[in-house]
Amino acid sequence: MIYQRSSQLFAEAEKVIPGGVNSPVRAFKYVGGTPIFVKEAKGAYLYDEDGNRLIDYINSWGPMILGHAYEPVVNAVVEKAKKGTSFGMPTEIETQIAELAVSMVPNIDKIRFVNSGTEACMSAIRLARGFTGRDKIIKFSGCYHGHSDSFLIQAGSGAITFGSPNSPGVTQGTAKDTLLASYNDLEYVKSLFEANKNEIAAIIIEPVAGNMGCIPPKKGFLEGLKQLCDDNGTLFIFDEVMTGFRLAKGGAQELLGIKADIVCFGKVIGGGLPVGAFAARNEIMNYLAPLGPVYQAGTLSGNPLAMAAGLAMLTELNLDAEIFTRLEDKTAYLEKGIYEVLVKNNIEFTINRVGSMISVHFDKDAVYDFATAKNGDNQRFKDFFHGLVKEGVYIAPSAYETWFITDALTYEDLDFTIKAIDKVTKTL
Repeated sequence: MIYQRSSQLFAEAEKVIPGGVNSPVRAFKYVGGTPIFVKEAKGAYLYDEDGNRLIDYINSWGPMILGHAYEPVVNAVVEKAKKGTSFGMPTEIETQIAELAVSMVPNIDKIRFVNSGTEACMSAIRLARGFTGRDKIIKFSGCYHGHSDSFLIQAGSGAITFGSPNSPGVTQGTAKDTLLASYNDLEYVKSLFEANKNEIAAIIIEPVAGNMGCIPPKKGFLEGLKQLCDDNGTLFIFDEVMTGFRLAKGGAQELLGIKADIVCFGKVIGGGLPVGAFAARNEIMNYLAPLGPVYQAGTLSGNPLAMAAGLAMLTELNLDAEIFTRLEDKTAYLEKGIYEVLVKNNIEFTINRVGSMISVHFDKDAVYDFATAKNGDNQRFKDFFHGLVKEGVYIAPSAYETWFITDALTYEDLDFTIKAIDKVTKTL
């Protein structure tokens, strides 16, 4: 494939945008090479500025469950835009999507819309601290909850010590209130509670991790965390920015049968437009201004274009009784095909999958947390990524990201992908 136009555009972007991109992973720093500039997308396909077609397995990092430029979503946005793009005042459509979301997701009474997943998680933490009157939170290595200061923390030396900032601009004062644990390690979380009694406001977690590749929770892990929270007056926050409305109508709470105290959403809930949300039972949500003392606001929160796209998307997901079965079946088909090809080509690997989230790790050992995710063969992944791009298949340009399956993919697309993986891995 030729990427002359993308290369030119990247060179131009670097002059006026830091690193040439508005989100770091787009820069291809992990895999090397020049980022691909997209011109348009439709269904399961991306079309770049050089005229190449790519089968898309990132789907804007998750929200394009029904495919790019899905007609009901596009039409909803166009019609709403004709009536104005932003008012800074209440609109009826905010209530309509809120009612639909609350009806689809178990264990929530009210929802507040914001502008991104980062903002949703940041606000959920503030709400948890205000509700409990405590300062400390527990997060897990490899789980990404956005770029808010509280989440950009690296490990301390043990349960009694605090994490330290892993980005300039994050203060030690912020870091001291963030305790870091390993995903799927319940015993370590117990030690954090013992060392910080009556000080922990919340645990925040991706119920199915998607930012160190797809990593499922071990049996009993989430249940154990929920029990620890209940026993210690701590709120349990599910970051369902990726999993919400993707793994099931009611997200991971429904799929896994776990009740969180606060749930964060993004991506899908806006149909691909910039949006996020957080939700909980009345007792917690009524702590938010203007009802309660915890302040959170935003001029563009509940933006009519994002609400129109989100309402159209959720309506389709709510009415289509077979959508999640189809997604499961297609992803399982892809998993089986990849497995057979990698075994045939003598590649050491592990595949993790939950529903329509899947990732390939180039390591024969189980991958169940960030430390084991880092054991993969990074050079092999880089060659794998660039090889697939040449064959017309686009996956995330990082070994630490999940693939997202869209219902727009046909079985012919899946077979094409499996054949491409076969061809590429023969040369690894």
